[in-house]
Amino acid sequence: MTVGSKVKQTLASVKSVQGTLKIYAEQTKSIEEKEVYKESVDTIDKVISDLQDRVRSLEYQEPDYKGN
Repeated sequence: MTVGSKVKQTLASVKSVQGTLKIYAEQTKSIEEKEVYKESVDTIDKVISDLQDRVRSLEYQEPDYKGN
């Protein structure tokens, strides 16, 4: 597995976690819990952005990574 493939796989996993946290935030009735989930989603947004930047960088540096 190439570095590009691993980064893309990690990105997909993090997006899945983000989706799960959003579901939990919607399902909980506790305002405190909703805030914790929202903060977690915001943090994960930053992680996703960084990973997407890394994927673009890898694809630019190594065109072979593109589409894998």
